[in-house]
Amino acid sequence: MLFLGFSAGLPFLLVFSTLNARLADVGVETATIGFFSWLGITYSIKVFWAPVVDRLKLPLLDRILGKRRSWILLAQAGIATGLYLMAHVDATLAPEMMALCGLLVAFSSATQDVAIDAYRIEIAEERLQAALAATYIFGYRLALLVAGAGALYLAEYWSWQVSYEVMACLVGVGVLTVLLVREPRVNHYSAAEDIAHRVEAEAARRSHLNPRLAKLAGWFSAAVAGPFLDFFRRYRELSIAILIMVAVYRISDIAMGVMANPFYLDFMGFSKTQVADVTKIFGFFMTIAGSLIGGVMVVRYGVRKILLLGAVMTAATNLLFVLLAQYPPDVVTLAVVVSADNLSGGIANVALIAWLSSMTSASFTATQYALFSSLMTLPGKFIGGFSGIVVASYGYAEFFLVAGVMGVPAILLALYMIRQGNRLDQLAPPKDNETTPEAQTAHGS
Repeated sequence: MLFLGFSAGLPFLLVFSTLNARLADVGVETATIGFFSWLGITYSIKVFWAPVVDRLKLPLLDRILGKRRSWILLAQAGIATGLYLMAHVDATLAPEMMALCGLLVAFSSATQDVAIDAYRIEIAEERLQAALAATYIFGYRLALLVAGAGALYLAEYWSWQVSYEVMACLVGVGVLTVLLVREPRVNHYSAAEDIAHRVEAEAARRSHLNPRLAKLAGWFSAAVAGPFLDFFRRYRELSIAILIMVAVYRISDIAMGVMANPFYLDFMGFSKTQVADVTKIFGFFMTIAGSLIGGVMVVRYGVRKILLLGAVMTAATNLLFVLLAQYPPDVVTLAVVVSADNLSGGIANVALIAWLSSMTSASFTATQYALFSSLMTLPGKFIGGFSGIVVASYGYAEFFLVAGVMGVPAILLALYMIRQGNRLDQLAPPKDNETTPEAQTAHGS
């Protein structure tokens, strides 16, 4: 999970804040930079093709690697290709081409996330999910360090072309990992059998149709609509509140992050090296500390209480950027603000991932988690697209104030989830991660 987390995290900043820094560095207008953040919406709509990743077997690759690993490998090929193309595009002369190449990276990365999330949930039982989440986040943050500070260093001392070429080569870390790790043995057998029965039942209900159409309709009803119907039927009156909670939990953090690098470089006047040192390297260790603290606190106090703590800390630390914008640039002050921001982000992320993982059904692992993770980022990414216009019209301090206030709904909903804790526990899906006797026989275990 450490190396798969690295594989998942590597492309994210390269189509987000690192790309924003590149665009700002070469003279692209602030409003245009804001619109480039819409590339991140790809991560937020992955739920639409998650059923395909969940159910479709890739020809040849599936026989060699299995369902989860074959999809991860295919996505990594798309990421490497897109990053290499981005290395050779001039954003000032061909911004549309840069956007298309970034879209290839973002789409492939989002697809990889779907497969890796399913792999993580299926590879071990529920009691290990918090540990897996923490390890995954460590690898993810390590990749953010490389794609953030590393990319900025390479751009400072060589060029943006060299920077993105190196990042394309580093995709090989994930490729090697996929080739070495084993395919999950959990859930696949019972889940596949469960889906097969559902498809047959749904097809039988449509016996008046052509047999092929009936089977296709049955597959769509069971494998595509099924994950969503399963969630709503399971959580009943709490389902809408859960989805809204997921949608607004990170809206403050994501919306603020779009303008972070332009704020450091253009408004505050820090160099790329200073930004890399403080926000990427120093911030990396603070995020890891937050993740470790969050993992321990989830075990000690329960996931819902730490969700509330993370929501409060995220909104509060975003307000610190309002103060930062009022004073002349100072590296120490920047380090303090970034430390608080990343510490709160680490705590919040561990709690959120553990909470979302606990609500997925074994029959629909990839699709249901993709639903949660898509909603988790969609509102922030969409609003972030207008961030450049807000900054250009009102200023950075006002923008960060609005971003902080947007964290209030998450705090209120986290309080509501704590009050509904017993009901949520009753409705939670059973986690049967033990392999069946048939599976044990097949694997000789």
